[in-house]
Amino acid sequence: MSSTTFVGLDAHKDSIFVAMLLPGRKTPVEWQLPNGTQAARKLARRIEREAQGEVHACYEAGSCGYALQRQLEKEKVRCDVVAPSLIPVKPGDRIKTDRRDAKKLAEMLRAELLTVVRPPTEQEEAARDLCRCREDAKHDETRAKNRLMKFLLRHGVIYGDGRAWTDRYWRWLRNLRFEIPVQQAVFDEYLLVVEQRRERVEAIDNQLDRLASSEPYRDPVAGLRCFRGIDTVTAMTIVVELHDIRRFKSPRELMAYLGLVPTEHSSAEKHRRGGISKAGNSHVRRVLVEASWQSRHKPSIGAGLRARRRGQPTKIIAIADRAMSRLHRRYWSLTMRGKPHNVATVAVCRELVGFIWAALTA
Repeated sequence: MSSTTFVGLDAHKDSIFVAMLLPGRKTPVEWQLPNGTQAARKLARRIEREAQGEVHACYEAGSCGYALQRQLEKEKVRCDVVAPSLIPVKPGDRIKTDRRDAKKLAEMLRAELLTVVRPPTEQEEAARDLCRCREDAKHDETRAKNRLMKFLLRHGVIYGDGRAWTDRYWRWLRNLRFEIPVQQAVFDEYLLVVEQRRERVEAIDNQLDRLASSEPYRDPVAGLRCFRGIDTVTAMTIVVELHDIRRFKSPRELMAYLGLVPTEHSSAEKHRRGGISKAGNSHVRRVLVEASWQSRHKPSIGAGLRARRRGQPTKIIAIADRAMSRLHRRYWSLTMRGKPHNVATVAVCRELVGFIWAALTA
């Protein structure tokens, strides 16, 4: 019989429900406390008074982040953050409450049925927040541009001299004038918002460039920039979201973590395979799919890619060259067999993950 006390925590913004399983007991000790700055200290003190033997606590990864885990660790309470999508669920269990969730976590923690998430350090989380802030800022910029373009379209003002958002397009926008003063005021307001969003993205990009050139990001980011379609923003997103690539023992583990493996439902002689699982980290999956669209083009090394590769290890460049050639052949092999372009791109993305794993673990 284990001499460890297992604690399940159902943490929310306003409260934390606690279920504590003492050694040799099936019924947990349960209580609830308000979530706040002193919640971890109060929780640790009560656990210390009532627990027997070692203490092992856990809660689900979610909106509360890793702050509670760090606070409990400072109070000398071992606490893990577990993956909510990998918690076993009984098909017939359709009652969900905070009390039942906390009890379930404690029982499954004792049975070793939970998958622990590797928490980032505070420095790693700060770098990750910067990348996600840049993603949000880019999304805001895109929405502002769409509003401006739809406003122009409604009034029959259409740009016909090439692509939008080039330097020429910006000059054309700034020279636009409307006869009705109210329409001019609306246009000026939309244009101002676009310029503000653009400047915000540029400022964050500058911060990312400085962070990417410092330790411990300099070498892995420089190595990833050797791949076609991957520059600083994509490379930083991959590095800061994965934290430590060596925790993935094989490329297949990394592919599964990024949700790029196909789903399957097979029984007896029936075999059914569906689309990708889309489990795990969606931020890395998004930037890798965007990079994989470059596989449509013939393998070539342009001026930008050549500059990014300057001074990098020969081994990394060789891996990137193999990836460029193989992924191009793979993309057109799938499309010539009738696969849709987006399906072929996702398949290429899955193989790109294997090359990235090889480059980061070289």
